[in-house]
Amino acid sequence: MRFDPAQLETLVAISEEGTFEAAARRLHVTPSAVSQRIRALERAAGQVLVGRTTPAAVTTAGEPLVRLGRQLRLLAAEAAATLGGEDVVELPVAVNADSLATWLRPVLSAVARTPGVALRLRVEDQAYSDDLLRRGEVLAAITGEPDAVQGCAVVPLGRVRYTPAAAPWLVDAHRRGRSVDWQRLPMVVFNEKDHLQDEVLAARRATRPPVVHRVPSTADFHEAVRAGLGWGMVMDPQLEPDLAAGDLVRLPGARPVDVPLYWQRWRLDSPVLAAFTDAVLTAAAQCLRPLA
Repeated sequence: MRFDPAQLETLVAISEEGTFEAAARRLHVTPSAVSQRIRALERAAGQVLVGRTTPAAVTTAGEPLVRLGRQLRLLAAEAAATLGGEDVVELPVAVNADSLATWLRPVLSAVARTPGVALRLRVEDQAYSDDLLRRGEVLAAITGEPDAVQGCAVVPLGRVRYTPAAAPWLVDAHRRGRSVDWQRLPMVVFNEKDHLQDEVLAARRATRPPVVHRVPSTADFHEAVRAGLGWGMVMDPQLEPDLAAGDLVRLPGARPVDVPLYWQRWRLDSPVLAAFTDAVLTAAAQCLRPLA
């Protein structure tokens, strides 16, 4: 089964823009031409690929073709650049916020030295980023999933250690014997997908306290815990200086949690994607704990 590249690019444009009209403006064609291309692609596939809703939604059957369209876009841009063209190679990648704020920073410097590459970062929790790979929204991702998404290669990166910590005065105010009152000690979470703190509570046979703060920024989450807003899971690179300065203390009786990270990327003969992968693996080897 063969698919027309222009029709695939139209499908990708719809998935990114959300409407036929916006896709037409991007592609510099009429909305009628967009509709004709999608109908032709659906006839070739034998299935409905786009739901005619507002916004337009790519169906499950259309997701593999979106992936194919993005892959072709990458390879075409690289080929044009090799031949002396001025095409920009777009590199959509999913990363988790904590990695982006810490050990992944050197990778950004590597991209900065590569002309003609536009990095498109999607910030997503490592427990959910593999879904972006399946839908074709990114070509590579930092994920917590060790099993490769179909069509992808997976490489272990290492593990990040998170330790339950809080401001000393907050621990003293909620101390109960040698431990703390877990049911009353205020807590900070990153967002609704952050369940690291819940793992600690489950190990202590406790549930969430009445006061749970949500701070969806790595740097601000750290500062919120330092300020005493609540206890939270703090990465070791952030925690060690605070322990030494007395700004934070480990919560008594609670163990750290190690989060394994993996790198998944589409199996493409892409020099740009290969170079980016090398930079990610180098940074991980220098900063992350090895997987057990």
